[in-house]
Amino acid sequence: MILIRHGQSEWNAAYNRTRVDPGIPDPPLTAVGRDQALRAAEILAEHRMARLLVSPYRRTIQTAEIIARELALPMVIEPLVRERAAFSCDVGTARTHLAGAWPHLRFDHLDEVWWPAMESEAELAARCDRFRHHVRALTDWERVAVISHWGFIRGLTGQEARNGEAVAFNPHGASQEDAAGQAR
Repeated sequence: MILIRHGQSEWNAAYNRTRVDPGIPDPPLTAVGRDQALRAAEILAEHRMARLLVSPYRRTIQTAEIIARELALPMVIEPLVRERAAFSCDVGTARTHLAGAWPHLRFDHLDEVWWPAMESEAELAARCDRFRHHVRALTDWERVAVISHWGFIRGLTGQEARNGEAVAFNPHGASQEDAAGQAR
């Protein structure tokens, strides 16, 4: 499985300049972010992916659309791979608005307000464990790419991915908690 952090969003661009939350909920990609998505598609092309699991945020859907178009891959919205709610960019877009913007995708499995107000590290770790358990059952997990976020990828792998970066993930490997326990 390959995890891809979404391309640069308007929030990322502003925050990277100022280190202050710019107050942009569910921001779209920038031109740089769209280029990063194209480069991510080139990386995934080498791995014969079968499908994309995509977080419900606009920036991840836009990243996935570029990849899906380039590689002719189907997209499935997967709320388990959403960002950890900590900043203004982690306020999502209501399900009905997402469905209106992307009528070719299914959002009916989401609540109208599907993002949490805040999520602790323990809650993120539990969600990462649920995802790991879910994808272990997939027979094609090696051909699945996940378009996600910095916090989720860090929670799942311990790696801090940059925008557009790919991270390999084996759901049958040790969880972050298992690895931390073994290191003690």
